[in-house]
Amino acid sequence: MTLLSPSFLWLMLPLFLLLWKGRLLFTQRIHLIVLMLLVLTLSRPVEEQALQEASIKAKDILIAIDVSYSMKATDIAPTRYDFAKETIALLLEENPGDNVMLIAFTTNPLLLSPPTTDHKLITIALESLNPEFILTKGTSLEKLFQQLAKMNRGHKNLILMTDGGEEDNLEKLTKLLHEADVSLTVLALGTTQGTTVHNSEGTLLKDQEGNLVVSRINPLLASLVSSVSGTYIEPYLSAAATAREISRSLQSNARKAQNVQKMQRYYLERYQIPLFLAALLFLMVHTRAIKYLFLLFALLGFQTQASVLDNYTLSLAYKSYQKGDFNTTLMQIKQIKVRSLQSQMTLGHAYYRQGDFKKAIHTYKSIRSTSVLIKQQLYYNIANAYAMQEAYDKAKIYYTRTLQLGEDVDARYNLSLIALLRDPKSAQLGIAHPKSQSSNSSKSEAQEAKKDETRSEDQPSSGSGGGGESQSSKEQKKSKLLYDGKSEQQPLSSKVYELINKGYIHEKQPW
Repeated sequence: MTLLSPSFLWLMLPLFLLLWKGRLLFTQRIHLIVLMLLVLTLSRPVEEQALQEASIKAKDILIAIDVSYSMKATDIAPTRYDFAKETIALLLEENPGDNVMLIAFTTNPLLLSPPTTDHKLITIALESLNPEFILTKGTSLEKLFQQLAKMNRGHKNLILMTDGGEEDNLEKLTKLLHEADVSLTVLALGTTQGTTVHNSEGTLLKDQEGNLVVSRINPLLASLVSSVSGTYIEPYLSAAATAREISRSLQSNARKAQNVQKMQRYYLERYQIPLFLAALLFLMVHTRAIKYLFLLFALLGFQTQASVLDNYTLSLAYKSYQKGDFNTTLMQIKQIKVRSLQSQMTLGHAYYRQGDFKKAIHTYKSIRSTSVLIKQQLYYNIANAYAMQEAYDKAKIYYTRTLQLGEDVDARYNLSLIALLRDPKSAQLGIAHPKSQSSNSSKSEAQEAKKDETRSEDQPSSGSGGGGESQSSKEQKKSKLLYDGKSEQQPLSSKVYELINKGYIHEKQPW
């Protein structure tokens, strides 16, 4: 049970004080209770139901942001990159229901966030990207467009935020855009006169011949937009005005909206309960037909029978899970007609504890939530299941996603264990069991894991720590697999920056 409009509960405070301190008659007290129930009705009590797939009208938007060294130029304040970053944040606010994908590119493109209507994930991915770790200086629109053409996701609205780099092959770029099937909107980040670029030490950047590097907007961008009938936008005085102009460009696009499949949360309204109780109390005071009112109450109670039974069945499933009777847990969960977040989590945990990791992964992936904490738990559980299958590459991906959403000691340790593993037989691995939604249960499981120091890879404990060997050997392996502790911790994994910086030493035309 949750409240959709909890702010109304502030109205309860004076009513409580009056009921507690006031010298009131019995009838007056009943009236105060009736008012409290009406306030509770206004706060909209609901029960969360299972996520359901729904078709919504939304634009399919792809944002590509240039993160090359030239984006540090200050001809657009505070820098070209910072202006683009702020514009993206405001653009997401302007288009809250659209399906957005985020790509960062230099000489190499990298997907930072897959298509999603949960814009908080895009914001997290963008905030986690640190330009200081990006070493490439060049900009390759050709590789970006080649990557878009390979995606094969149908028509897309491409918002390209860049200074254009040194690209000069207009015909080839135009052909690639047609193959990618995109409607192009370019935010040209730069000026015609250009500006110098500062190094991190504060000195001016120079090329290999010792000449000062002056970064200007590439005139090819305007020609490219004209060749594909796109929209060319120059930065306005503020990022907010620029974001509004980009939104207008998207709205004027011929293909405004598409049907996008989205998992939506549905709620079962429960405001009828406090409203009915308020009416019942009021009529009990002011009418004699009490027996008819109780009969009506009994009839209405049948409508809530199904949800009450589901909650009871879920509580039985919890008890079976805690006893280790996972077969019974699965049977009880499958009896629930309308699956909730809690029941789906329990189902995934039960499959995991039975060793049916494929079904556990499928169940975890079917769960959708707007909560960052729940997403982090799901990614962690999926990573553990992949690791138990010795699918280490996939496990690395989901441990990394877990850490992108926030610090997690267990995920970081498990990732350090499998970071260098290629041959599944080359080392033993201690993997934690699924994290539950309750932080208390996670802590208690972690305490159990510390006690169980002798379990093998095939016999994991019920803890949420990463044990699988003695504490001394655990620390020894950890020291072998982790990077130097003095090295700076990066918000994104080093693999992300490795993909962006790929080949930077051999850049042919960095400017």
